Amino acid sequence: MSIDPLNFYNYLTFNGINFFTGVPDSLLKEFCLCIDRETNDESHIIAANEGNAIALASGYFLAKESIPLVYMQNSGLGNAINPLLSLCDEKVYSIPMILLIGWRGEPGIKDEPQHTKQGLIQLDLLSTLDISYEVISQKDKKYKEKVNRAIAHAKAKSRPFAILIKKDTFSKTEKNTETPNISSMYREEALEIILRNLDKDDVVVSTTGKTSREIFEIRKNNHQKHEKDFLTVGSMGHCSSIALGIAINKPRRRIICIDGDGSMLMHMGSLASIATLKPDNFYHIIINNGVHESVGGQDTAAKDIKISNLTASLGFKKNIKVETKKKLESSILSFLSEGGPSMLEIKTTAGSRSNLGRPSIPPIRNKKDFIEFLKG
Repeated sequence: MSIDPLNFYNYLTFNGINFFTGVPDSLLKEFCLCIDRETNDESHIIAANEGNAIALASGYFLAKESIPLVYMQNSGLGNAINPLLSLCDEKVYSIPMILLIGWRGEPGIKDEPQHTKQGLIQLDLLSTLDISYEVISQKDKKYKEKVNRAIAHAKAKSRPFAILIKKDTFSKTEKNTETPNISSMYREEALEIILRNLDKDDVVVSTTGKTSREIFEIRKNNHQKHEKDFLTVGSMGHCSSIALGIAINKPRRRIICIDGDGSMLMHMGSLASIATLKPDNFYHIIINNGVHESVGGQDTAAKDIKISNLTASLGFKKNIKVETKKKLESSILSFLSEGGPSMLEIKTTAGSRSNLGRPSIPPIRNKKDFIEFLKG
């Protein structure tokens, strides 16, 4: 029987864990929804990236001398390694915290290719980082004992302790409130309009999650091949830098980066690099539905940010926001016809088809086909 996320949360708070921060994860979805429902804005902060979350938790400890909890997908551990080693380690500031990590790519469990290596080395990586850990699974009757050991170790040693969460550990829970629709347009509808208006030599770099999945299916349904699209199946937050690297080395090709709000926020400093280098063939399209949709629908800060003001202040030449299909259809060609770097923010409502598939072409094949297309 799966663990009730509310019982898990209550046991943590009973043992003095009252501050939560991190980046939502699909394996931790039910727990993240629970703490979102049970806490206020000051005791639960959804961070832009996992390194930020470690830093936030460190600040909380310094202010309160109380142990915080940081949640993340194991793919996000890479973002967290720097502050874990250079800030929290016992040889530096020795800051205790609990790391709640969703174990994607666990050996023997079917998962997507971007999680395979991370899952395989997960335990060895924690050992290399000298971070002790416990593993909790769906039928774990001793999870409270493991939580006790984790908290006791963090307190006694004044250092981080990890709890790995296996697939399907938590039972279903309800989201506190429905996310208000910020547009009448769905992301897939916006993608159809974008792809329909591209030239045959245009290059697409798309962000991880449902955006790349929908692009793949749109191409498939239109009987098109996939060599024009680099589908960034992992590496959340990095698709704009991938696109920038292509743009400055293929100056005669239009590079269309199709990003998401959560991805853009995760490594927002890349916007400054784009603006500084000023590639006139770079077109940054940010699809903003205001939530981390692929991992549970938790809010992102982008719902309250005027992204066009941000990119304009950095020096992007054109900065547009659209909220309807009609406006997007009337704006997309003029947006692509002028030199970049330019930014188009598309407001969409959260949600996707229940039968949305996944790319059937392996990443290595996508890479080879994409490189050949770039040579043309």
